[in-house]
Amino acid sequence: MNFTDPPLSPVDSAKAWFDQAVAEKISRNPLTMSLSTVSSEGLPSSRMVLLKGFDDEGAVFYTNYQSLKAQEIDHNSNVSLLFHWDSYERQLRIQGRAKKVSGEESDRYFASRDRLSRIGAWSSRQSEPLKSRTALIGKVAMLTARWVGREIPRPEFWGGYRVSLDLVEFWQGHEGRLHDRIRYIRNEGGWEWLRLQP
Repeated sequence: MNFTDPPLSPVDSAKAWFDQAVAEKISRNPLTMSLSTVSSEGLPSSRMVLLKGFDDEGAVFYTNYQSLKAQEIDHNSNVSLLFHWDSYERQLRIQGRAKKVSGEESDRYFASRDRLSRIGAWSSRQSEPLKSRTALIGKVAMLTARWVGREIPRPEFWGGYRVSLDLVEFWQGHEGRLHDRIRYIRNEGGWEWLRLQP
């Protein structure tokens, strides 16, 4: 990100930050992001999810469509994403609306997951009470036996969301807390940006 002369669009700069974090393996999951939603009672809720796609159309993650996060998105599709890379003194913040990706896109990603993760998607009623871990492992074993030698289909209750890029903010830390901050806001004609005080 060029904070001296910011580009017209934030997309390539965000991709460059993602690519650097992945290439330099700064953590086990360098594309971890905090996803914040709001309940029907107006209470905020945050959890960590993994970025699985990013382009001009938005940021993509995958989940169980019956999970708490999905229920809250159904109620209010306005969400916030936050990436934090402490070793780079960087943050990237995105605000936008979450919308389900197509079934075909979810199918492609689901097929790319390892077998246990695909079985795990079927095994878990995400966010619901669980009697014991033994019960969960038993369900995994049962489903593993069921699909021996067969492809595992994507469950209808599992898939992706794409978060639109309505606001994208770059934060770069500096000594004395004299940080750089550039905020992009999408409008009908493209993007406008403004520099923020630290």
